[in-house]
Amino acid sequence: MWEYLKLIVLAVVAVGAAIAANYAHDLPYMVNAVVVMLAAAITFLWTLRHVGDAPSLADVSANYNDGVVRAGVIATTFWGIVGFLVGVVIAFQLAFPQLNPAWSQGILNFGRLRPLHTSAVIFAFGGNALIMSSFYIVQRTSAVRLWGGNLGWFVFWGWQLMIVLAATSYVLGGTQGKEYAETVWYIDLWITVVWVAFLLTFLGTLMSRKEPHIYVANWFLLSMIVTVAMLHVVNNAAIPVSIFSSQSVPVYSGVQDAMVQWWYGHNAVGFFLTAGFLGMMYYFVPKQAERPIYSYKLSIIHFWALIFLYIWAGPHHLHYTALPDWASTLGMVFSVMLWMPSWGGMINGLMTLSGAWDKLRTDPIIRMMVVSIGFYGMSTFEGPMMSIRAVNSLSHYTDWTIGHVHSGALGWNGMITFGVLYFLTPRLWNRERLYSLQLVSWHFWLATIGIVLYASSMWVTGIMEGLMWREVDANGFLVNAFADTVAAKFPMYVVRALGGTLFLAGALIMCYNLWKTVTSVDSRSTAPSAVPAE
Repeated sequence: MWEYLKLIVLAVVAVGAAIAANYAHDLPYMVNAVVVMLAAAITFLWTLRHVGDAPSLADVSANYNDGVVRAGVIATTFWGIVGFLVGVVIAFQLAFPQLNPAWSQGILNFGRLRPLHTSAVIFAFGGNALIMSSFYIVQRTSAVRLWGGNLGWFVFWGWQLMIVLAATSYVLGGTQGKEYAETVWYIDLWITVVWVAFLLTFLGTLMSRKEPHIYVANWFLLSMIVTVAMLHVVNNAAIPVSIFSSQSVPVYSGVQDAMVQWWYGHNAVGFFLTAGFLGMMYYFVPKQAERPIYSYKLSIIHFWALIFLYIWAGPHHLHYTALPDWASTLGMVFSVMLWMPSWGGMINGLMTLSGAWDKLRTDPIIRMMVVSIGFYGMSTFEGPMMSIRAVNSLSHYTDWTIGHVHSGALGWNGMITFGVLYFLTPRLWNRERLYSLQLVSWHFWLATIGIVLYASSMWVTGIMEGLMWREVDANGFLVNAFADTVAAKFPMYVVRALGGTLFLAGALIMCYNLWKTVTSVDSRSTAPSAVPAE
């Protein structure tokens, strides 16, 4: 009965999407409607082909549901390459404007590819990393199978559909123009549906756990899921112009819209890119180091301090704007206070290697994880410093901010995700080992050098840019035009593009290594030693 109901829903969705495409008011909406129609039709055919099939052994066994985690590893790796590649392309476009040819305007120019890059890296690469690691961690720490049957698969495929809809929308001009929240209204609705399913799957697994204690990684992951849901719904409140148009009118306007946007924007960094990845750190670093977490009490202090302070830090993005001074000062004060709990978490992660520091010489995976924690500590010092009004007057709107974001995104989020992918792949595919630790070392050094080149070039050009903007002559007139700063930044932009290229090269080596691990390394002689879930 359930299978026939699914067929009816999928048929209605496919026909409805076809009708919507026919009546579309703009090109992004029409293309998105066609994508939904194709996705529903393919799913309909797949479901129809398997009606009446007996459940596979994997579906009825007592083992963990690792199929969706394996799919998440593949998706994370794939979207990471896509996001890094687009980032390299737009970095070269900024350094060499002739790479924005006339024929590509409106599709492949910098203005269209930039939101594609940011969303691909944050929500496609980072989002898939969080979903697959959350599903892996919550099953192991709860000693139960993922709750909800195929709900985990709905989360996975629903997230992939969102990524394709967003990407095709961006390159065709479909955007609501909000940083880290570019997706148009109907994609926002779909994100809400998928995210609620994610919450139900994760929370249902926790509630059915056999372990009485909830491991701290799950606290960080659950706070990420709940807070991101709240941020997304509030910030993206909008009224569609038409049910057949991608355009919408935001509920907020003026400085209120800016305040809500940066309450969302900074907490997207704080919970999606920080709390979620800290959950990964608290599970995978002790596992790879084969040592218990240094201080469980410190991890609890880290958690509560982080979630209570981070939510108030957003207004520091709006210094020297129409936002009242008291609001931006509030954001600045809470941002500075965040430094201590953030470094408490960094120290907790690093000190987990107490008694196992020798692994840094022999294990490039733990080396990658440790460097990621180091970048986390650096970024969580630099961020509070840049929130101080006097520093912000120099750094804001310059490439210094770009350097800060990428030292955190590539160094912290990227490197910890790479370490997790290396940790999971041989275990999920039941292989004895990785194909090549030497290739992991190559990846580590290429990525590290690439990040250093990227971040240092942006720090130099950002500070130079800020100083050039405020330079005045004896009569108080500005000395430099905007074009002068653009010309002066050219060498650093080339270095930035080269750094991104090295980072991409390391990721490609990782892809090869993971592929060879799955296809060339012998299976383990015995099954994994994990306790089966029920």
